[in-house]
Formats: sequence, structure tokens, C-alpha cells
Amino acid sequence: MDSKLSAYRTAAISGQSQIDLLLTVYDGAIGAFRAARQFYDDGDLEAGYEQLQQARRFVTHLYTTLDPDRGGEVAVNLGKLYAFVINQISLAEATKDLAVIDDNITILSNVRAGWAELKRQEKVAPALATAVSAGCFSDSG
Repeated sequence: MDSKLSAYRTAAISGQSQIDLLLTVYDGAIGAFRAARQFYDDGDLEAGYEQLQQARRFVTHLYTTLDPDRGGEVAVNLGKLYAFVINQISLAEATKDLAVIDDNITILSNVRAGWAELKRQEKVAPALATAVSAGCFSDSG
């Protein structure tokens, strides 16, 4: 069953644009942070920790797929932001501070909103969106 689910996910992802894939990763990270917050709030520390680990994997993926050579200053600044969020995950794990988790949700939600706006503009100005998205991230990761 797991192999069929994996094949389905691969097929669903393969048809997405680079911006759609980014939005999917952001959604995964934000969702994991929200779940971690809820688990910590409910007192389930183990499940909260597991969700923070999931969030770390999503943000690490965003970080490792940046291409500073093509993305220039935008990629460098995103890299700094992702490094900050990853460090904040460690702080949240150590302190169980819900405000730290909320801050990470806000940060990633704001950046995600920027990518969503770029996607919206892609319909208006495809050349601009393609140049910016291709310039910030590598194709592998």
C-alpha cells in the first residue's frame, strides 16, 4: 500500500510548477508547526517533538534547494531566513515555547504569501515569474 501511495504522490507532484512545489513544501512546514503547537498545548510532548522534526525536514529542504549562484541576493537572504527558522526549531524543542512556534508559522506564512503572489502574477507576467523562480532554486533537492 505504501508503494502505491508513494507512486500517487510522485505522479501528483511531477505535474506541478516549481512555484506550486514550493507552496506545497511551505504548506507542509506550516502544517507541521501548527500540529506541533497543538500537541505541545495539549501536553503531548513526544508528538510535538515529532512534528517539529517534520517541520525541520521541510525547512531544510527549502534551504538545501536554494541556488545562490542563480538566485543572487534573494537566495542568500532566504537562506539566512531558513537558517534562522531551523535554529528556532531547536529553541522550541528545548523550551516548548509556543510563541517561538507561532513566530515560525508567521515567518513562513509571510514568505509563502510572497510566493503565492508571484504565482498569481505568473498568469499576468509569465516571463518575470519564470526568471525569478528559476533564479532562486535549483532543480534538485
